[in-house]
This record gives sequence, C-alpha cells and structure tokens, in this order.
Amino acid sequence: NVKGVFQVETSRGFKELLKKLKPDTFADILPLVALYRPGPLQSGMVDSFINRKHGREEVVYLHPSLEPILKETHGVILYQEQVMRIANRLAGFSLNQADNLRKAMGKKKPEIMAKFKDQFINGSIANGIPKASATSIFELMEFFAGYGFNKSHSAAYAVITYQTAYLKAHYPAEYMAAVLSNNMNDIKQVSFFMEECKRMGLVVLGPDINESQNGFAVNKKGEIRFGFSGLKGVGE
Repeated sequence: NVKGVFQVETSRGFKELLKKLKPDTFADILPLVALYRPGPLQSGMVDSFINRKHGREEVVYLHPSLEPILKETHGVILYQEQVMRIANRLAGFSLNQADNLRKAMGKKKPEIMAKFKDQFINGSIANGIPKASATSIFELMEFFAGYGFNKSHSAAYAVITYQTAYLKAHYPAEYMAAVLSNNMNDIKQVSFFMEECKRMGLVVLGPDINESQNGFAVNKKGEIRFGFSGLKGVGE
C-alpha cells in the first residue's frame, strides 16, 4: 500500500524489498534507501541483510568490538559512517583520517589503500586485536566500502518516508487530496492516484462550483472534491 509514499513508491523492486524486509521499527526504514541500489542487490548483501533480520542466517562478528557498531545493520557494513567508526574505534584513526580512508575505499585507490591497511593493522594490534582479525576486518571494510552509503542521507529520506506513510495510514483522504493536488499538471498521475483512492475506499467527486477549491480538497463528509486547477483550460 505504498503508492504515494515517499521514495518506496518508485518501483516494483522497492515494493518487493519491503515485502521481504517487513520493516517494523523506524530503524528498519533507514537501510531501505542504502540497500536498494545495484551494488548491494548484485552482491547478495540484500538477501543476507534480510535473512539476518528474520533470524534465518546467523549474525557473525569478526571481533566482539564490531558488535556495537554493526548491530543495527545485523553485522553488515552498510553505511560509510560505519567504516569510519570501525577505523576510529578499533585502529585509533582520528575522525579526519577515518574520513580519508572512507574516500580512498570508495575510489578504490590501491597505493593509498596499502598505506591505510598498514596503519589500520598496526593500530588494531596496539588495541589488543589479533593481526589475523585486523586483516580480515580491513578486507571486509574494503569489500563493503564500494557499496557504502551515507547513513545521514538514508536517515533524511527515512524521516519523510515515515511521515508520508503515517499520513496515508491515519489521514487517508487529506493525504491523497494533497498527493492529487501535487500531481494536478499530469493527467496520467491524477488518474493513477484516483485509482488508488478507489482501492482505498475513498470517494473522489467531480468538480462543483460551490465546493471545489483550487486544488483537491476534503469536504465535511470526508470525500475528496476535484480541484478546479485540475480541469483542462481552467488556470489557477
């Protein structure tokens, strides 16, 4: 039921991801934007994330110190901020150095990566992490960094996704009137969302000289009245 819900309405693939993920907290909406991209979808990362969320796959951490950083994403390195935090907490990188590591990993520059790898391993050993574990963690970060996404970006999108889903669920007539008004210049979109109103059991009435406003609006009976600006040849 996500037609008209920000971001997740965009494709059938997004709807399939929602069905599989079954988000039940706000934190589950954040990964949607980060996961629904070619890299994560092709790498098998999405399936692993979903299976771990639903307990079908065991969540394994290469070192216990990774758990506080990766717990929210079920042990998967999904966000660029997680790469930075691992470098900072495990290997003692400054946040500026961690950001430079993130950039280098994203651009896959081997000569810079080699320097960072030595620094990461040596820093991790100094913090009591075995060399073999530190090497494996760095290689895991390197693999996921190519698919990394800004958590801050995901969070900003997730807030609007949550707000629009909430409004559609709790104020369906008012929300759909707003969606229709927002698409008034595109008759195909108006028809598309009028069909969605019908599916939701909402009544959309034709234009009325006494009741219609500029845009689509809800009357006292909770019906949606067609807006004058949606009529061909009638301007604002």
